Amino acid sequence: AVAEAYRNLTAVGAKALATTDNLNFGNPEKPEIMGQFVGALKGIGAACTALDMPIVSGNVSLYNETDGAGILPTPTIGAVGLIAQSEDLIAGVAQAGCVALVIGETAGHLGQSALLAEAFGREEGDAPPVDLEAERRHGEFLLANRALITAATDLADGGLALAAFEMAAAAETGLTLTPGDTATLFGEDQARYLVACTFDAAEALLSQAHRDGITVTSVGKFGGKKVKMGGSSAPMDELVTLWRDRFAEVLG
Repeated sequence: AVAEAYRNLTAVGAKALATTDNLNFGNPEKPEIMGQFVGALKGIGAACTALDMPIVSGNVSLYNETDGAGILPTPTIGAVGLIAQSEDLIAGVAQAGCVALVIGETAGHLGQSALLAEAFGREEGDAPPVDLEAERRHGEFLLANRALITAATDLADGGLALAAFEMAAAAETGLTLTPGDTATLFGEDQARYLVACTFDAAEALLSQAHRDGITVTSVGKFGGKKVKMGGSSAPMDELVTLWRDRFAEVLG
């Protein structure tokens, strides 16, 4: 959660400054619950230290259970960052012709992914590992090269496929992704960003990444009226309608 909060800030051009937490757990008198609580504290502490995001406030809610069954451990994180000047803000949308690139390594980790849960109703495998050093290196690389970036978002639930679709939908344009395998499209490997750049800026970003030893991969382009990925395609406007209607159904 801390790592994703860091990426959310970095993706808009902000320098992460501080964190607040809201820790919700079951009965701490039960050893397994206390183990969850201690593990969460250690993980949050390690991430905040590595990413230089100190905890400045927070609260704890314990004994959350019904008929002796505790809630799932729910550590919730909020974070604040600073955009020192307006030109540092990454607030554009992907334009037709922009190149789609991923900053960070993709291994195709599907364990505990949104794809498994939402499409197949399965909760299997381990969650993707978190590399805090990579989180910081990739975030700092993005910030250092933000002048080359038209739009950016972090990769989290749904992986590349969902992030790219949402970016294209916001820009009201189509999308073509070159990776065709399910793991690359929907894997939820951490420490990654999807960015949209003009062709010349993409070339410059790839060159800088090579010099800095950062993995940056071209994964497609924006434009057209369809979403094309994994050997399939569909009209963008139809997918957007389905997506928004489903969101309304869930809410109401």
